[in-house]
Formats: sequence, structure tokens, C-alpha cells
Amino acid sequence: MFRQEVSVASFIPSCSYLFQPEKRNMSRYNIYSLLDWIYGGVDPKFEGNGGPECAAFLAPQQRIVESLVILFISLLEIGVALKKINVSKEFRVVGRDSSRAKENSVGKNLLLVFLCMTFGIEVGFKFATKTVIYLLNPCHVVTMIQIFLLACSPCKIAMVVFRLHIHMLNGALLALVFPVVNTRLLPFEKEIYYIQHSMMYLVPIYLMRKGGAYRPEPLGDMWWALLSMGILFLYHIIFLQVLGLATEVNLNNMLCPAVSDPFYGPWYRVWATGHQTVLTLLHGKLLTLLSLHSGSAFRFLLDTLRLRSKKVD
Repeated sequence: MFRQEVSVASFIPSCSYLFQPEKRNMSRYNIYSLLDWIYGGVDPKFEGNGGPECAAFLAPQQRIVESLVILFISLLEIGVALKKINVSKEFRVVGRDSSRAKENSVGKNLLLVFLCMTFGIEVGFKFATKTVIYLLNPCHVVTMIQIFLLACSPCKIAMVVFRLHIHMLNGALLALVFPVVNTRLLPFEKEIYYIQHSMMYLVPIYLMRKGGAYRPEPLGDMWWALLSMGILFLYHIIFLQVLGLATEVNLNNMLCPAVSDPFYGPWYRVWATGHQTVLTLLHGKLLTLLSLHSGSAFRFLLDTLRLRSKKVD
């Protein structure tokens, strides 16, 4: 008898049947049912949701020119910022005050549990409505980043991720000021929308109070904000726009403007590039300033209450 050669690949089950029309109905899970779960529930009848009209909102020539210009700007921003940022040096500075941040406090665990529950409900809504693709929108990605920051121990990676995500929270502000909830029809779906975007502010304020690896850069340092802005623009142009065109789903309004967009029109993306540049550069700094002063104000309020209680006694 001769020994038959058997390769490792032979033990791996083939998934080619998922793409065969005659066998796709025989399988419980196939590529068509998976795609239906991902974006089958996106209804183009809702304005700004997607569909052929939304995908054709901009002329192809205009879309290509805008994409190339924004792509060049984002790569330039990332390149300049990376040359100016010294991660090792900045981590050594914040590492001196990392003992308090390393404490696994009850408040941090409770915040992690509540954020996971909130985001878990949102994920459940996406599966129930067959719009899982919307989890790729920046606000959901930032929420996943915040779950990582609450779950991991303070380290160099945590410092980098924390400082970057501080300047990616402008989407939460826009979502609260110009909410897009016309497609949220399930019970409690709108409430989860506001709870999630409000918690996106609560998490960084809490972490900044702990200090250490969660200490933001100095107010005069704009390089982290510039790097975050370049990454956001690159994510929108390269990933969200291409995926949106392939599926005709309006991911973060890359195909057509939102119904609540004050700059609704053919040049809405040019306007968005301008006001989001300003907002990204200033929003994170204002949040940092607010967090620092809120701590002082909170301590002043406690001291005032203690003083009044002593006078009553």
C-alpha cells in the first residue's frame, strides 16, 4: 500500500457552496443571507438613508475631484502630525502620574458595564432592523474605542488611542445638535440614540479625571488634533465612501446630505470639510478645558456644601 499525501487545506471546510445559486437555499447561512443582515433593512424611501438617488446625488466628476483633494489633505495632515509627535517622550511625562490611573475603580467598572449594555442594545437594534452596516459609522467606532479604553490597563497604546479619540467626538456633538432619528421606529430606539451619544462625552471626562495615561496633551499642542482629523478624513473617503457606493447605503452622509444638514446642497461635502476641520481642532480642546474646570467647580461645590452643613450644626 502507498501512503496518500494529505494537505492541511483538505481539513478546512470549503465555503464555495455559499456562492452557488443552486445550493444557497439549502444552507441556513449563505452570503446572500449575511448581506441581507448587513444592509438589507436600509430603506431608500427614507430621505438620506441611501438608494440609487442618494448615490447619484453628486456628479461623478465632482465626487472624484472632491475625494482626491480631501485624500491629499488627509495624508498631508497625517504626515505632518506624525513628524511632530513623540509618543515615547510624551508617555514618559504622563507615566509619572500613572499610579492613580492604574487603580481598577468601581466607577470605571460600572461605567464599562453601562456603556457595554447601551452599545449592546444598539447592536441588537441594528440586527433587528437588518442595518448592521451602520455600526461602521464613526460614532459607533468611537464607542467601541471607549469600551477598549475602559477595559484595558493604562499603557502607551491607551494614551495614544485616548488622545486620538478625544478629537473624534465632534460627531457626537453633531448627532445631538442635528439628530437623524427619522429611521428609528422601534420602541426605545431613539432613547438609546441620545443615551449613547451622551455617554460618549461622559467617558473621556471620567478618564481625564483619573489622569496618567488618560491625561490629554497641553492645550497649545494641536498635533494630536491634526492627526485625528487626517485619520477621520481618510476613513470617510477611502472606506465609508467606497463601501457606501458599493452598497448604496449612505454611511455617515458620504453619498448624500442628511435631512437635518444646514448646508444641504451639491457642495455639502465641501462645507463639511471646512466646518469639521475647525470643529475637530477646537472641540477636543474645549472638552479638555471643560473637564479641567468642571473638576475645580465640583470640588468648590463640595467645599461649599460642607461649610454650610457645619454652620447648621
